[in-house]
Amino acid sequence: MQALILAGGLGTRLRSVIGADLPKPMATFAGRPFLAYLVLQLRREGIREVWFLTGHGAEVVEAYFGTGDGLGVRLRYSVEPEPLGTGGALRHALPQLDGDRFLVTNGDSFLSAPLGPLVDVHHAARAAGPVSATLALVARDDASRFGAVTLAPDGAISAFREKDPTPASGLVSAGIYIVERAVVAAIPAGRPVSLEREIWPELLDGRLRGLMLDGPFTDMGVPDAFAALQADPTPLLALAGEELA
Repeated sequence: MQALILAGGLGTRLRSVIGADLPKPMATFAGRPFLAYLVLQLRREGIREVWFLTGHGAEVVEAYFGTGDGLGVRLRYSVEPEPLGTGGALRHALPQLDGDRFLVTNGDSFLSAPLGPLVDVHHAARAAGPVSATLALVARDDASRFGAVTLAPDGAISAFREKDPTPASGLVSAGIYIVERAVVAAIPAGRPVSLEREIWPELLDGRLRGLMLDGPFTDMGVPDAFAALQADPTPLLALAGEELA
């Protein structure tokens, strides 16, 4: 299965920390760009072809990683001509991709947990009926910054709760998905599209599934979380295994 990393965001919330020119996922932790840890996690999962879906600062990403030889994977690139959002970036890359489904990860967050169960649950759900995507979910004591997900007993996602300034616990998306090619093909081409706001809500009829995974989760896209990870990058080192320890 090909893995796609969404790495084209503008990173406006971190510009006061990393500047306007450096792509957010290229911010350095313990001597390596954040993206390197994500690639090594995927390699540990047995994935050997990884696509970076880039936009802002695309040349910085490609200049650093090249073909991926240094990380033991084949790296390829799809560059947005303009900001297209999470769904639009997938749709733009689709003509270059093979396969009927993809593992997609956000380029500014990580979940240190085995991903095999997510793939297995997706395949099992598809065998039982039409399934378009399966999202990795994590439990948070405070889900207010993310918005929360309602998970039915059968594993279907039945509702999304919008971001709410009032702290409350809940399940949130960990930014890792198994997505069917047909879903991506149905995304309108050539314009910005958000998976979270436009695509997932259309699949709440049982075609969108979720699986709760247990492990350290961090979205480093805001200054507080970024600073905490800079101060203690141990979870990232564990994500990549002994190679960066």
